[in-house]
Amino acid sequence: MALGIIGIITSLLLLITLAYRGVPVILAAPLASVVAVVFSGAPILASYTEIFMPAMAAFVGSWFPVFLFGAVFGVLMTVTGYAESIARTVTGLVGSRSAIAATIVTSALMTYGGISLFVVAFVMYPLARELFRVADIPRRLIPATIALGIFTFTMTALPGSPQVQNIIPGQFFGTGSFAAPGIGLVGGALIFGLGLLWLEYRRTALIRKGESFDSPESARSANGSTDAGTGDQQVTTLEPANRVVPFLPLLTVFAVNFACTLIVFPALDWSYLAEEKFGGVAFEQRVGLWAVLLGIIAAILVLVALNFRNFATLWAGSVDGAKRSMFPIFSTASEVGYGAVVASVAAFAVVRDSVFGLGLGALWTSVFSVSITAGLTGSSSGGMTIALNALGEDLRAMAEQEGMATEAMHRLTAMAAGGLDTLPHSGAVVTLLIVCGLTHRQSYKDLGVVTLAIPVLVVIALVSLVSVVGSF
Repeated sequence: MALGIIGIITSLLLLITLAYRGVPVILAAPLASVVAVVFSGAPILASYTEIFMPAMAAFVGSWFPVFLFGAVFGVLMTVTGYAESIARTVTGLVGSRSAIAATIVTSALMTYGGISLFVVAFVMYPLARELFRVADIPRRLIPATIALGIFTFTMTALPGSPQVQNIIPGQFFGTGSFAAPGIGLVGGALIFGLGLLWLEYRRTALIRKGESFDSPESARSANGSTDAGTGDQQVTTLEPANRVVPFLPLLTVFAVNFACTLIVFPALDWSYLAEEKFGGVAFEQRVGLWAVLLGIIAAILVLVALNFRNFATLWAGSVDGAKRSMFPIFSTASEVGYGAVVASVAAFAVVRDSVFGLGLGALWTSVFSVSITAGLTGSSSGGMTIALNALGEDLRAMAEQEGMATEAMHRLTAMAAGGLDTLPHSGAVVTLLIVCGLTHRQSYKDLGVVTLAIPVLVVIALVSLVSVVGSF
């Protein structure tokens, strides 16, 4: 048994090391799985084909539509010029001197509006670069500024977020994407406010030291990359009719998601889901996914309707978006497959029982287990899926026994996934730094503060508060 635990730890260290070294998770996760299997004495081939692959396929089968349409929506927002128009409108309202706030708000609007996180990163960098250049803010703060808008409060905290990180808990707790709105709004406001304060403090401190947009400390990495990671993703954009129209697709995602979750779906008869051909799935397990999916599809249709004369451009953008959706979902699914293999070895039962044996209660146990798993895998969605696949049923039963609201479990578990997931080996962190052409040494300190330290502290504070006053 001790050898099996050593194998789990060794495999996790290997996964972290390979990811940090830039090895794609699609390759790193199977390799790490082999290590765990070898130490446990289980058969390698059977573990790969009968455990790893089915878990990976199940994740793709459940979440592919969200990744696909989210990526397509993001590219269409780019080729129509709507994304750039939104950025310029927000900048005009906030003021060019407030480049940091403008970048955060714009990134947040796009993320909360349903655009895939990776797509937002690619879209926002050239816009943020121009804002920072005009305001002469050190370039090294760009990754942290974008990350605060896309990897934190809009991804997990704000009720109704269409991102997959806000949908996954509903599959296990029977809740919707608008679960515990009060907790989400308070948490979102704290993360946004504290993150903005930190970035403004850092801007002032760096400028006092003599740094500027073009100073050596903030310059691009030594490889001389320019717009790293964008490559063939440059597209010709159209010109929006006015400044109001570009916001309509984002509003459509929210409106359809809200209406379906709280009004339309609850009024319909879903009894047919109990039939064998639908797998006997419960409506509560799918409401969040379906509502978000319809919201994004509706927004795509709005985009097409507003730009139907440029159908060729829209079609080319849709094809490009479909291609871009593949890497993120298969990377995450590979991590889920790894988690399934680890959960299958006998030593994992000891780890699981130890977690429940701590006596922390359902809420603290959920937050703790998801945080650690997300940190080890470097993925919020992958880590949360791994932890909840292994512990979800037990956590829900424990919550019901304790009288803990599953809505609070949903919100705080999602927020917990968005903390340690941005450790240096995180695929999202590595990708964002590549896009910005900067290194960990130049930018990770600030990125870590706003996406890791602050969210973790906020979650701890909120879990403590909810444990006393209950869900809100």
